[in-house]
Amino acid sequence: MRCRLEYGREGLEVNLPDERVVRSLAYRRRRPCRTPLPRSTDCCRTRPALHPCGSWPRGNHTVCVVVCDITRPVPNALILRPLLETLASAGISRQEVLILIATGLHRANEGDELAEIVGAEIAAEYRVENHHGQVLSEHTYLGDSPRGVPVWIDARYVAADLKITVGLIEPHLMAGYSGGRKLICPGIAALETVKVWHGPQFLEDPRADCGILEGNPVHEENTWIGRRAGCDFIVNVVLDDHRRPLKFVAGDMEAAFLEGVAFVRDVVSDHVSQPVDIWSRAVPDIRSTRRSISRSRA
Repeated sequence: MRCRLEYGREGLEVNLPDERVVRSLAYRRRRPCRTPLPRSTDCCRTRPALHPCGSWPRGNHTVCVVVCDITRPVPNALILRPLLETLASAGISRQEVLILIATGLHRANEGDELAEIVGAEIAAEYRVENHHGQVLSEHTYLGDSPRGVPVWIDARYVAADLKITVGLIEPHLMAGYSGGRKLICPGIAALETVKVWHGPQFLEDPRADCGILEGNPVHEENTWIGRRAGCDFIVNVVLDDHRRPLKFVAGDMEAAFLEGVAFVRDVVSDHVSQPVDIWSRAVPDIRSTRRSISRSRA
């Protein structure tokens, strides 16, 4: 059986022995948004009642819009354009808007990567800056969480009058699902926060796993941290396996996130009738394929 693995940007083709294949697990088919731009515009313009203040603020306000870094395939330009237009229509100037890249503890994104993340026009028109997780002086201390995590959050976000996050909801190996609160912790948290939140106290819990929210200490803790730091509005997207938008959710950090989780859970959940052995003879085939690719590129 010829199979394509999601590996790198181009994928990896491998041969699997037919007798070892139980079945192929895949996304459930859902129709992509036909006109994604109006759909994302709707999130920003027709649902302002979900904002805690009841409407978008008007006049002179500083705004921090947090977006994922280069490691996440979020269609930021699609979401940001109507979002930024909405802010402009409320009288908020471009100079008052900061787009902050949630690098977590990843490296900074510079040059062409900025255009890839937010779109070339937005990168040229707006202030786009990286979070630096290992520079403690760029963070504000907000106290300790209930489980003893020291909460250090990017000072530019903490100081903003209006806090918005833009992200992607998909299964996550520790937090249950990405998106929502995760843009804040670990997205714009300091090393001092992340190293405790990523510590054994949390990760060794059996409920700190993919697709689990209830009783998951990783999810519960960064939700608390997100509330402590404050978040006025989120726009999150669900993508299919071809990175096409399936659904946009917007509004309250927790309510909109859970709406997106309910949708994505139905899209990505699949099952097999009984446990199967994943350490099959296919593993050497995959490794040999990778070796041959490496030799061909040398």
